[in-house]
Amino acid sequence: MTITKMLIIVSSIGALVWAAISLFSSVTGQVGVEIPPTLAVLSDLPKAEKLCGIKSNKWRVKREIDGVLVSASTRCIPDNPWEVAAFVKGTNNVSMQTLMSTRLASDAVIKENDRDGDGDPDVIHIRLEVAELNGSSPDGELFLPTYEIAPGVTPGLWVFAPKTRGMAAINLYSYAAIPELRAPSPVIRVEQGDSVMITLENTHYFPHTIHLHGVDHPYLDAQGRGNDGVPLTAEHPVMPGETRTYSLKPRQTGTMFYHCHVQTDKHLMMGLQGMFVVEENRPNNWLQTMNIGAGLVRHSSVAVKESFDLEYDLHYQNIDKELNSSIQSANDPRLIAKQMNRVYDMTDATADYFLLNGHSFPFTLRDSLIVADPDQHIKLRIVNGQSEVLALHTHGHKATITHYDGIEIPQAAQITRDVVMLGPAQRADLNLSTTDDGLHSYGPGVWLFHNHAEKGITTDGRGPGGDISLIVYRSFLEADGMPKLQGVDIARFIEPEYYAGDRSVWGRSSAAQLLGEAALVQPGLIWLIAFGVVVGLILGLLLWLLAGNKALGADR
Repeated sequence: MTITKMLIIVSSIGALVWAAISLFSSVTGQVGVEIPPTLAVLSDLPKAEKLCGIKSNKWRVKREIDGVLVSASTRCIPDNPWEVAAFVKGTNNVSMQTLMSTRLASDAVIKENDRDGDGDPDVIHIRLEVAELNGSSPDGELFLPTYEIAPGVTPGLWVFAPKTRGMAAINLYSYAAIPELRAPSPVIRVEQGDSVMITLENTHYFPHTIHLHGVDHPYLDAQGRGNDGVPLTAEHPVMPGETRTYSLKPRQTGTMFYHCHVQTDKHLMMGLQGMFVVEENRPNNWLQTMNIGAGLVRHSSVAVKESFDLEYDLHYQNIDKELNSSIQSANDPRLIAKQMNRVYDMTDATADYFLLNGHSFPFTLRDSLIVADPDQHIKLRIVNGQSEVLALHTHGHKATITHYDGIEIPQAAQITRDVVMLGPAQRADLNLSTTDDGLHSYGPGVWLFHNHAEKGITTDGRGPGGDISLIVYRSFLEADGMPKLQGVDIARFIEPEYYAGDRSVWGRSSAAQLLGEAALVQPGLIWLIAFGVVVGLILGLLLWLLAGNKALGADR
């Protein structure tokens, strides 16, 4: 066999190998070639789970429990209505059947003594614990108990939680945290003039306190002990295994805040923060003392019902995963303390996760939708628990700001706008009107509301994510509580691979090239084979010419 023939055979084999590689690449997506969108491969898109998929849920319906009227909830994952009833009546005043339908301890919320004869209790005793979520376990490479802020995203968190009984996990076969142990810390509601006691039972391995931010409370309690929750000025922190009771009789109403004041730069940002609401005094005002996870208030106060059709609590937070991973790097408190307080530098902090009511998009759609009907007035209570400015923007609506930091704004000075700016720890009350007048509302639809400080709509730099949620008119709502969307299918945002950066945002569609995803479009099979054959033939021709020149030189 001549050298020329051998080279032609080798080059032909090379062309076939290149074609095979091209075929493999078109299937696995290892090689990307920009091609016309009509040739994109669409058949290998993953089948994602549904975001909700629960068509019937007995917890959603309006019901009366132990004499407490619990309103209907349209959200995909509603709160426990028996728990709502226990928070309204007090865990000491409900039936055993109701209490056993919750995870609450029998002394979680004690209500007694109608001192002023107005038909509701005036002495309230609340007990809070400290829970850790997604912390390191000595039993293996897992976080316990597990709490996802988004699909597959499990940063470490600390939260105040109502006193519960039993296990922290749902059952023996799951690592998932019970619903009472979640971010944000529960919204606390009390009535103006009530005698309120809040007992912190420190079930954690670090010291903590409770500071009642903006809430009317004395500096010292009746025994002369510190009552402000600040170790630098008022008291020693509550050590692990210890308890402390904070006492107050608030005279001023409004939307306030509470948080741990031990090393506030860390503990508050780890999640030890919650909304605190003081309601106007009214007769027969049985309040929902806690709202787990915030969102829709299923038993609003008498004063709220006088002016509003619905009430929502909206709690915004952000997370620096470098800080929050401290509790995932070890399970020895000494090592965690060293990492958190000596190695970690707050001045270098970067917010990676942005939460609304303890979740990031798309999980915000499960429990933080604002569901409305035309011609309603909806009260929104907002707290910015972030370390950054919140610029809350409502699409399709302009809301009226009625209160700042719990202080009512004179009606003549109230501002109607579609972006509300709040600094860290600030609060605002909004009147969201759904009257279709082109100002307050543009009409029914599925309208976005989100943080317009753009990092806020990302999850670890991936967008869409973060605190995105929706104002959804009931006519645009599915049976399972999810919105009827006409835009991009959100199924891909349910996949943990998306948050790991292994999925394109818009998919392999004709829109992908226009939206910056062209490099992730899979190459077409025919194009790659043709490209491989051409390259192989050119390579064979060059080798044949080279061999010919060498043969000519040898003849000479």
